[in-house]
Amino acid sequence: MSAEVGFAVIGAGNFARFAVAQFVRRKGARLAGVHDTDAAAVARLQQAHPGVMVFDDLPRLLADPAIDLVYIASPPFRHYEQSLAALRAGKHVICEKPAALELRHAQELARLAEEKHLLFVVNLMQRYNPLYAAVKTLIDSALLGEFLHGFFENYASDEFLPPGHWFWDEAKSGGIFMEHGVHFFDLFAGWLGDGKVVAAQKIARPGFPGVWDIAQCSVIYAGHAPVHFYHAFNQPKILDRQELRLQFERGAITLHEWVPTRLVIHAVGAADQLEGLSALFPQANITPVQTWDALQTAQGRFKSFGFNRMISLDTGEPRTKTDVYETLLGAMFDEQLRWLENRSVSRTIDAANAVNSLAVAAHSERMAVHL
Repeated sequence: MSAEVGFAVIGAGNFARFAVAQFVRRKGARLAGVHDTDAAAVARLQQAHPGVMVFDDLPRLLADPAIDLVYIASPPFRHYEQSLAALRAGKHVICEKPAALELRHAQELARLAEEKHLLFVVNLMQRYNPLYAAVKTLIDSALLGEFLHGFFENYASDEFLPPGHWFWDEAKSGGIFMEHGVHFFDLFAGWLGDGKVVAAQKIARPGFPGVWDIAQCSVIYAGHAPVHFYHAFNQPKILDRQELRLQFERGAITLHEWVPTRLVIHAVGAADQLEGLSALFPQANITPVQTWDALQTAQGRFKSFGFNRMISLDTGEPRTKTDVYETLLGAMFDEQLRWLENRSVSRTIDAANAVNSLAVAAHSERMAVHL
């Protein structure tokens, strides 16, 4: 492949314009085309990127030798067919989540990409967040002991999702577990390994049959530690908020926003143990809550441990969610481009992330009790 990668966008909606704005900033990337059946959406993207080639016909876009990679940002029900067509045409694919509405289709896309030595990846950009990496290090080092329990609470806005929006049509969106939940199934799998879905529920909006605006499930990690995922799309935009919690034997981590921008830790331990937190979060504000001159002993889970410090750590909120999201999109795109140049590059996410996160979502959907 040449040093410059020509990429086209399929689906020119609001998020596509946001993502493309990050991609064109990357060294070695050139916007080479756009396709969408919505002429107004294409016009808005053209306004931001004058001169971009517009393809009214998708097969013609896929036949263009100037296009090496396609970024698919259409509604979920089109992801499989468009990714399949692109891979068959010899194009690399970066797709918005989910990879497909059926697990077997995601598996097919991953196999085809491998057979044809092509890129196929879904934009599960959460693992590029420095806060993700810091939490992963903390878990692996057992700095706060074993992981015991977690939850993700998503109080999401539906202010811009009117009744006729494809989001509410599960034949088009796949439902909340697939359309949005895959981000967090992938996040926890990165931290804790594969999980097993043990319960799931979907709750309909009163007075609107068929509108499932709440979805929740419980997943067991490491054979014993439950995590509860709660998604509700029923808030005005001004009240949209998310919180993610991980409870350990000697403390807890709380992350704020669905693209985490702030991390708070409350923990106890010996002074030398807690120094590891300072190394992981060098810019954080660490507040002593209580100190003891002599080493104290505490017990939990039939285990004893020593401590002489209780602390609160707060990374603060130096950046907005949008700023962080821009950075993560750029990091994801940069890494995939490096892999295209050098297949020995180790990637943070690949096709396996797309398949495995969808497997948990599909399992949750199958198990869900409709209330």
